[in-house]
Amino acid sequence: MIRKLNITVMLGGPSAEREVSLRSGAAVAAALRSLGHQVFEIDPKNGEFVLPEKTDVVCLAALHGTYGEDGTVQKQLDLLGVPYTGCDAEASRIAFDKVLTKQSCIQFGVPTAKFVSVHSATEPFPANFSVPLVVKPSRQGSSVGLEFVERVEDWPAALAAALKFDSEVLVEEKIIGRETTVGILDGKALPIVEVRPKNGVFDYRNKYTVGCTEYFCPADFDAATTQHIQAVALAAFNAVGGRDYARVDVMVRPDGSPVVLEVNTLPGMTETSLLPKAAAAAGINFAELCQRMVELALKRNAAVAL
Repeated sequence: MIRKLNITVMLGGPSAEREVSLRSGAAVAAALRSLGHQVFEIDPKNGEFVLPEKTDVVCLAALHGTYGEDGTVQKQLDLLGVPYTGCDAEASRIAFDKVLTKQSCIQFGVPTAKFVSVHSATEPFPANFSVPLVVKPSRQGSSVGLEFVERVEDWPAALAAALKFDSEVLVEEKIIGRETTVGILDGKALPIVEVRPKNGVFDYRNKYTVGCTEYFCPADFDAATTQHIQAVALAAFNAVGGRDYARVDVMVRPDGSPVVLEVNTLPGMTETSLLPKAAAAAGINFAELCQRMVELALKRNAAVAL
């Protein structure tokens, strides 16, 4: 029997990922209602909110992007003393910053792509690098501002485009291989999802448009490679101080060696999202996944109270 709760789902918010967040939030709220919970929906559009008095737990699963994913709302909820789903403020801050995530991975020996951070649109092509390169805002998600440099002459335009979304840009070598993602739930790695866009790369359009990308879960790797990819993803999750759940994006080179790209502390929860696909492959349906997120938050809060 599931204990009926008063759950506040935060969705929308002020970030560039607002549209995706609204879709995720609607799905999460519907799933929790299907389990019999009383669900309130709050859209902190301006970074402000008032929780319903009867709130037992806040579900942040849908609040993607800045404010929701960078530790800001987590700090506010910590001050209110209200339990919430997912990573704490510090882990959220680190994971949302791709440069800090890279530094954490290096510190803990987690394999990641060679990189440099850039702050100016006039910065020359980085020394000791060669094309192709990936250029992306350090503090954005959902592939917002993602650019590729296939020729050196593409560098100025790609850099300027990415800098529109953040004052710092991460520049890294483009890893050639198979694109995968690993969901983490309650300290364990879920089955690997392999991502294959039908055209181009796994950008914003291919990520959120139904039918544009093929997904294979569990991904077709041998047992040893599968375990290695999952272990590296879990190590990255731990390196940033993650808790409860997340999704770790990993490129796999042709020789089977995994390279961590980033850690998503509030991964998408829409009909095309990858964490729900991984959970489903592990026998956990969407409503059960949402319930597990809530239970982890309440269990942690109960432990703190003791």
